[in-house]
Amino acid sequence: MSFPAYPGYKHSGVELLGEFPDHWTLKRFKNVFGERAERSTDGTEELLSVSAYFGIKPRSETLDEGDHLSRAESLEGYKVCQAGDLVINIMLAWNRGLGFSWQRGIVSPAYCVFYVTDGSVPKFLDYLVRSDECIRYFKTHSAGIMDSRLRLYPESFGRLFTAIPPPCEQTQIARFLDHETARIDALIEEQQRLIELLKEKRHAVISHAVTKGLDPTVPMKDSGVEWLGEVPVHWAIKRLKQLVLDAAGIQMGPFGGMLVDLDDSDTGYKVYGQENTISGDFSSGNRWVPESRYFALSNYHLEVGDIVLTRKGSLGNCRRVSLLPQAGIIDSDTIRVRVQDQMMNPDYLELLLHEAGYISIQLSLVKRGAILSGLNSEIIANLVIVVPPPDGQEELLLEIKAASSKFDQGISDCEYAVGLLRERRSALISAAVTGKIDVRGWQPPARAKAPVLEAEAV
Repeated sequence: MSFPAYPGYKHSGVELLGEFPDHWTLKRFKNVFGERAERSTDGTEELLSVSAYFGIKPRSETLDEGDHLSRAESLEGYKVCQAGDLVINIMLAWNRGLGFSWQRGIVSPAYCVFYVTDGSVPKFLDYLVRSDECIRYFKTHSAGIMDSRLRLYPESFGRLFTAIPPPCEQTQIARFLDHETARIDALIEEQQRLIELLKEKRHAVISHAVTKGLDPTVPMKDSGVEWLGEVPVHWAIKRLKQLVLDAAGIQMGPFGGMLVDLDDSDTGYKVYGQENTISGDFSSGNRWVPESRYFALSNYHLEVGDIVLTRKGSLGNCRRVSLLPQAGIIDSDTIRVRVQDQMMNPDYLELLLHEAGYISIQLSLVKRGAILSGLNSEIIANLVIVVPPPDGQEELLLEIKAASSKFDQGISDCEYAVGLLRERRSALISAAVTGKIDVRGWQPPARAKAPVLEAEAV
């Protein structure tokens, strides 16, 4: 299905707005909204949160584990917003940090709250102000020298222009977008469920391979570990500390004052940390130590073949160093593991730390129901590792890589589809709220594919 353009257009006189349907009205936002100044007298109203992803929601629905509802001692004096009000985080308007609230509540005193004064339909306006065109417009007129410092002050917002259709047409556009975005969102959710399913299957295949092997006929033995079960009879069960070169084979980075006053120019000796481990890029970073301190801290130096883990967070942040552009040492947020190659292939150990379910189980047991604030060398040293013979590790790596590539391709295809759907969703919203397509004759079809924009249909 495609949608036509409107019969006639006129130019707004504003470069970023361009043309709009000739029966729509060009207005400044100050003629659409008035600013609400009401404040909470006791702070007992529902605290609302502003997000680029979902607009306005109760803060209680967006909390991650360990988050606080608010760090303020009292919410007295917070700004009141009513259902149908626009809330703008002036520091993040350029990044879609705004939206309409559909309930009464309170928001941060640093935000701006606006109510509709011209009879426009809030649902339409919500799509409008969160559209790509409006966000670019807001960014252009925000004050500041860099993104992190941009501010869209209420006076600037009020001076900006927008094209407004008649109220009945606003309602129709909102109905159309509600229907079509819900359909696209359902497709996105379906793809995301498939991604999670593929990841789970990939994880299950790898976890089975690294605990049971590839040959289902091989004799098995009891591992002696309740949560591990049986393993191939010729495989060994060891602690990770039994697989390293020496006492310094598992090493946390230096604490205290050993890494203060770092150089910000290249001395030839780098400090490697969390950002390198997460990205896998050991050429990035801008922390260096002088030669004398590097040699004084040589116990913490990094080599090609080492495995590094982020000390804070999960073992998913794990890398084997395959290329090291400069000599350097690890920082206090990093744990280095240096295994004996003849006993454990570093690539195979990296795979275990990334993917093996039995490693995750051990970390869960260490937590003992509490939040693990940070890993340490003792926890890593005592991890139970199932060790196939060296030649078996090579074979497992090849087989797992081949099996994983199929899952990885499926995941990549789904992620690509999600990206296209999100682009389509944004394009559809922008086309409708700016009058590029005419949906006045649209009615919800019983069965239909996602609509094609006029430009796509040509």
